[in-house]
Amino acid sequence: MEEEIQNIELAFLTEHDYEELKLAMQTSYNTMPDSYWKEFQIQTLLKKFPEGQVIVKVNGAIAGCALSIIIDYDKFEDFHTYKQITGNYTFNTHSENGETLYGIELFIKPEYRGLRLGRRLYEYRKELCEKLNLKAIIFGGRIPNYHKYENEMSPKEYLEKVKMKLIYDPVLSFQISNDFHPLRVLKNYLQGDANSKEFAILLKWDNIYYEKPTKRIKDIKRIVRLGLVQWQMRNYKDIEELMQQAEYFVDTLSTYKSDFALFPEFFNAPLMAKYNDLSEAEAIRKLAEYTAPLVQEFAKLAISYNINIITGSMPEMVSDTLYNVGYLCQRNGDIQQYEKIHVTPDENKVWGMVGGKKLVSYDTDCGKIGILICYDVEFPELSRLLAEDGIDILFVPFLTDTQNGYSRVRHCAQARAIENECYVAIAGSVGNLPKVHNMDIQYAQSAVFTPCDFQFPNNGVNTEATPNAEMILISDVDLDLLRDLHNFGSVKNLKDRRKDIYTVKRI
Repeated sequence: MEEEIQNIELAFLTEHDYEELKLAMQTSYNTMPDSYWKEFQIQTLLKKFPEGQVIVKVNGAIAGCALSIIIDYDKFEDFHTYKQITGNYTFNTHSENGETLYGIELFIKPEYRGLRLGRRLYEYRKELCEKLNLKAIIFGGRIPNYHKYENEMSPKEYLEKVKMKLIYDPVLSFQISNDFHPLRVLKNYLQGDANSKEFAILLKWDNIYYEKPTKRIKDIKRIVRLGLVQWQMRNYKDIEELMQQAEYFVDTLSTYKSDFALFPEFFNAPLMAKYNDLSEAEAIRKLAEYTAPLVQEFAKLAISYNINIITGSMPEMVSDTLYNVGYLCQRNGDIQQYEKIHVTPDENKVWGMVGGKKLVSYDTDCGKIGILICYDVEFPELSRLLAEDGIDILFVPFLTDTQNGYSRVRHCAQARAIENECYVAIAGSVGNLPKVHNMDIQYAQSAVFTPCDFQFPNNGVNTEATPNAEMILISDVDLDLLRDLHNFGSVKNLKDRRKDIYTVKRI
């Protein structure tokens, strides 16, 4: 795909989208060119169940679609056909009192496949199933590669080989990887599906949170999963090898359904080894040449793995000035920069680095966050300004060479969590780089800190990594506990400030 991705969004389907939707379906089902929904059928779906009809857009254009209805599954036999489940394509089988979400359509246009956009549509269906308190999601999945094996094996044998990963099926393999488990083979399911020989696999995802409807009011908690990368400094021959290691961590965190991946400050420092013949100031400026391509690679990973990535920090040249910056690559395609405001004496003396001026908070799909690079967390005014913006989580990528330097970052981060009533996540690098001047040793223990009150751990430490070991740290934080703290905490650090005596404000 050559088009640069600027934005990805999930949106409800509307009647105005029909002509574009029709073209997208014809493109996606090129082996069945007449297999597209008529306009009056889409209108019927939107009238009966608007929440069940969603599209994913890339740069404002439809890239995929998911259509669904709610049915009373007990009225259908397990060996139903597509025509039967849709009521002869009228959707009169939809029932607001049903208990099962039935997927009747899901596709991604060919040029957008490989970006895991289909996973987003499936995740939306799962969230909708939970929101509506339905028992399960069920659908008949095509097996478009079966025609290649029809003379060698039955559909049942084909299913088993796909499950064992001996055969790859672009539809069935993807559905199984998204936690849908096969129930049985359906015969004569979709008329005209020649590649599948009109067979389909009945697939199901169970909603483990399903409960019989009750009038009791429930509190809905907002849980955010943080993924911290405690990065091992080692030699990398080039940017591709460095990003291979970075993608490994992103992939792992995504597998555990993390919402954020936090990398450390100057995680890309090993790339300076090839410039060891230069002065420290010249070498760091050579490293700055890698920043733009690294950001683009991280932006792609954020989209492909559906995770928000905080890239730690990297050197960046603006005209003749050297800064320490990082980027927030959101999974919706947005890319936003943050800057280190206070450079350390060593950064200024050895590299000629200058502090930035940008201090902003960021809106994400997991609430408002702030990011401070290493030394900046030791200046309480910065985090207080971000707290005024309403952040819930403060991320701190850091790099420290000694334990006393690390202790400054750690203790200040814990103080910021208490005084600003927020979560603070810190991530650093470990190991040695003997071939890189001014970056030869590192010390780190990544952690997630909380305020200290009854809702949180007594010591204010949610989770922490093993010191000086390469690993990932995964931690769930409950944003609604912060709301409880703001209103009902033993102390109220934010509300009790004496603004009649002192204030902190941006100049």
